[in-house]
Amino acid sequence: MAFFFNFNPGGFGGAFNPGNFQNGEGGFTPPPPKARKPRKPIGNAFSRVILNLAVTLAFALVYFYLELPALNFHAEEFYLFLFLICAVYCLCAVFTSGFQGDGPKGYFHFVKKQCTIPFLTVTALIIVVAIGSLASWVVLRAGSYSKLLPLETGDFAAEVEEIRYDQIPMLDADSAAQLGTRKLGELADMVSQFEILPTYTQINYKGRPVRVTSLRYGDLIKWFTNRGQGLPAYLIIDMVSQEAEVVRLEEGMKYTVAEHFGRNLYRHLRFNYPTMMFDDPVFEIDEEGTPYWVCSRLVKTIGLFGGIDVSGAVLVNAVTGESTYYEQVPSWVDRVYSYDIIMQQYNYYGMYHNGFLNSIFGQKDVTVTTEGWNYIAIGDDVYMYTGVTSVTSDQSNIGFILSNQRTKETKFYPCAGATENSAKESAQSQVQQMRYQATFPLLLNIADQPTYFMALKGADGLVKMFAMVNVHQYDIVSTGATVAECESNYRQTLASRGIIDDDDTDLNAPNKADVLTDTVSGVIADIRSAVISGTTQYFLLLEGGEDYFQLSAGDLPLAVLLNVGDSVEISFYPAAGGVSLPAFDVKLDQAGTPFRTSPVQSAPGDSAPAEAITGVREPAA
Repeated sequence: MAFFFNFNPGGFGGAFNPGNFQNGEGGFTPPPPKARKPRKPIGNAFSRVILNLAVTLAFALVYFYLELPALNFHAEEFYLFLFLICAVYCLCAVFTSGFQGDGPKGYFHFVKKQCTIPFLTVTALIIVVAIGSLASWVVLRAGSYSKLLPLETGDFAAEVEEIRYDQIPMLDADSAAQLGTRKLGELADMVSQFEILPTYTQINYKGRPVRVTSLRYGDLIKWFTNRGQGLPAYLIIDMVSQEAEVVRLEEGMKYTVAEHFGRNLYRHLRFNYPTMMFDDPVFEIDEEGTPYWVCSRLVKTIGLFGGIDVSGAVLVNAVTGESTYYEQVPSWVDRVYSYDIIMQQYNYYGMYHNGFLNSIFGQKDVTVTTEGWNYIAIGDDVYMYTGVTSVTSDQSNIGFILSNQRTKETKFYPCAGATENSAKESAQSQVQQMRYQATFPLLLNIADQPTYFMALKGADGLVKMFAMVNVHQYDIVSTGATVAECESNYRQTLASRGIIDDDDTDLNAPNKADVLTDTVSGVIADIRSAVISGTTQYFLLLEGGEDYFQLSAGDLPLAVLLNVGDSVEISFYPAAGGVSLPAFDVKLDQAGTPFRTSPVQSAPGDSAPAEAITGVREPAA
């Protein structure tokens, strides 16, 4: 059976015609595209402009509320703000006008017609930014950059006085934060609701170096439940005694960086000072303990965007929100200039004071700051310290700078010697068996010798010992369990090297003159002795007392004559916040002879308190 199938290509409605191939013509003819209906514009021209402006204004308000750009032509974020406003208006104009146009060229002309004013505005802004950036270019303005930091050269031994023990900060930021966290953990009514703001500020409070910080809410829900009362307290960490204190407020702080909406500190500043540029706010307290936020006002002094400097500060009361701008800030304020501004300005000086080309070719007298910095209280102010080294070498320092963080008064002290990192390594090698870590050093004047001082921390992050390293000869390293012991050992090492006279091995005069002596007297109830590091140590307990006083036979040979039942009077410098200081003398009533003693320390005893076991005596009332 045969089947026949008759295939007729013409039956496809002419869409495919094989005869066309024979004639050399196209084989497939697609259907013509459907014409796109033009979108109708919204309303008339006037209503469209009003709608476009309304949408743009709404965007601008939301963006300003969230991002808080300074309305200042020196602020880069201000130009971004304007660019975004122009872009939003253009998008709205194109949308409300119906996307009219024929082809790419037609659409371009349509968009250009709708966005003429924003386009001209953006063009003008680009020109301003280009000219302003060129006027700020360090290549053209190297001389101006090098003069940002007024700098004087000082004499270290003559101008930097020997500091008292109660002025030496013994904690770094990490140790202070650890102590603060432990202290807050002891307060059951706070620890579940609040956390500690990690940005501690070092200030000079009532003549002592401390770090202060605010609390913050644990999370958003805890903010909702506690915002009515505000943050109830702030923390003070004494950097000498290593004690943490939670200061409770009668009225909570309602204007902080941890707040939201209108009480957020950044938003509070921007709404009150819309044109000012600010550095990061820092938390401080005045001498009465009132909490404030110090908000340094930033200015650009070179061209449009260069030469960042500080011009006064706004002080915001953290409780009430009252704010005042001071061009000359009150004397109790300690930090107006941040470390990074000071270091940046010095680096401009060090790099460009002989011209821009010299900073690249030749590099004569080109210097930079070292990587680290530290703070020290001098008088009523806090000074920032950092080393200075040659740009071609980071193995040694050529000097250091001390800069007042309130006034920016800065002095350079020539002092060739080891870098801070080299000093840290020397100190750590001295106690390498204990694996202590050294903090970034301070520069002190000990017997007219520039000396690195640093704390040695254990694995728990707490200070265990102290070390002093000579800047000129960093192989001269001394350690001690107390600052007094460390300094005593350091002076004796200097004397043994012939650097100072034997008469200067005694502890420094400022500590004798400025720290009041304390005196205890009584009858010796018990004497014990032990050989420690090759020297016989005598431990005396007075009748009715709880602490044993430690005397070294090496420093006080006549200590071997003391007996139970002797009436003695021991005068010593009381501990500044719990740190043992050297004894002044010991008087034996029978002989009436004053004896020089070693540092007074407490020793373990049956009735000794916990403080005595660690070798620490609390100051007398």
